[in-house]
Amino acid sequence: MKVIVLGSGVIGTTSAYELARQGHEVTVIDRQPAAALETSFANAGEISPGYSAWMFMEHAPLIIQPKMDAAKLRWMLQMLGNCTTAAYQVNKARMVRLAEYSRDCLTTLRQETGIAFDERQQGTLQLFRTQKQVDGAAKDIAVLREGGVPFEVLDRDGCIAVEPGLAGAREKIAGGLRLPKDETGDCFKFTQGLAVRAAEMGVTFRHGVSIQRLITEGGRITGVATSEGTFTADAFVLALGSYSPRLVADLGIRLPVYPVKGYSITVPVQNAEIAPISTIMDETHKIAITRLGDRIRVGGMAELAGFDLSLNEKRKRTLVHSVEDLFGGAGNQAEATFWAGLRPMTPDGTPIVGRSPIANLFLNTGHGTLGWTMAAGSARVLADTVSGRPTEIDARDLGFSRYLPEGRRGTAGARPAAATA
Repeated sequence: MKVIVLGSGVIGTTSAYELARQGHEVTVIDRQPAAALETSFANAGEISPGYSAWMFMEHAPLIIQPKMDAAKLRWMLQMLGNCTTAAYQVNKARMVRLAEYSRDCLTTLRQETGIAFDERQQGTLQLFRTQKQVDGAAKDIAVLREGGVPFEVLDRDGCIAVEPGLAGAREKIAGGLRLPKDETGDCFKFTQGLAVRAAEMGVTFRHGVSIQRLITEGGRITGVATSEGTFTADAFVLALGSYSPRLVADLGIRLPVYPVKGYSITVPVQNAEIAPISTIMDETHKIAITRLGDRIRVGGMAELAGFDLSLNEKRKRTLVHSVEDLFGGAGNQAEATFWAGLRPMTPDGTPIVGRSPIANLFLNTGHGTLGWTMAAGSARVLADTVSGRPTEIDARDLGFSRYLPEGRRGTAGARPAAATA
C-alpha cells in the first residue's frame, strides 16, 4: 500500500520506518530541510516510561500566558477535567502501558539498525528535595507497582550512590524514586540516523515541502496539496505534532492537541567527575537533567503561549539554577545553548494513535513531553493499525474515539489487540 506520512519528527520518522518494515511504499513530507528540526531537536533526552504524567501532578509547572484564544480555553477546560485522582490513575496507567511497550520496541529497533545516539541504559532518578514530595510519591508508586514497572525508593545516601555528582548537594536531598530500566539518548541523533535507515529501505523523504491542505472525495483522503503540487496515496498518517489540528479542522475533525512550550539548555561537560550519569528529574522545578555523551541537557517548563517560539531568559535562569544547584561546576555555562520547542499535548496527556473518523487517515500525534519515550511503540501501533493487523498491546483507549460522543466511538476505534499489557 502507498502511504504518505506528514511530518518528519521522531514520531513521523519512526512511523515511516515501521510502515516500510511492514512492506508499504512510504513517502514523508515535511516543510523543514531535514528530519527532527523542531520539537525533536533538543528535548530533555530521557526515555522514561515510568515518569509519564507530570502535567497532572499537584504542583505541575504550567505557565499560562494571559493572551487567550478559543482553542487554548477549550483545551484548558478539558485538561482541568483530567486533574482528578481517578483520571490521573486512568491516564497514567495507559501512558505507562504504551511507554513500556515503546521501550521494548526501541530495544528491538536499536538492535536492527545499530544507530548510535549517545544512548545510556542507567535509569531515571526522580529527586525529592522535601519530605512532602517523598510522601506524595505514593500514588506514583501505586501506579508503577500495578503496571509491573521496576522501581527503587531511595534515601539521601541511595540517591548519591547512583548519582555521585549529587554529593555536593547532599543537604538539599530528601530522597528519590529510581526507575532502573529507563534510558537516555539524543532524540535528534536517533531520528536523523533512523531517517537514513528508512531511506535505505525505500522511504522517500520530501523535505522543504510545505503542506497546504488535505484533499477529500467520497469520504476519503485522495491527496495532499503542497508547495510542490499534489501527492496521492492509499493512506495518510498525520504526525505534525502541534500543527496537526490545523490540517484537519476543515474536515470537521477537532483534534484536542495544543502546543505546550518547553525550554532546554545544552551544556558542555567540563568536570565529568561531578556530572550526572543518567537522568535526574528535579521534582521541585519539574526539570530533567540528562547526560548525553560529553553534554548535559537540561529541559523542562510547560508554557501555554500558543505557537510563540521566542526565548525567555527567565526560563533559562531556572534551568541554569536547577543544574548548578545540584551539579555545580559540572558544565560550562558560558558555552550553553538555549532552545525552545512546542510539545503537542492532549488534555489527558495520552497521545492520539490510530484511526481517525476518515477511513484512510491515521493519527500519530499529541505525545506532549513523551514523544521520545513513546515514539517507537506508537509507530508500531500505528503501522499495525494501517496494515490491518492486531496491535501487540491494547490500543483501543489510545485512539481519537475517546474524544467522540459515546454513541460514535466505534467509528474511529482501534482494532482490538492480540494481547494486552
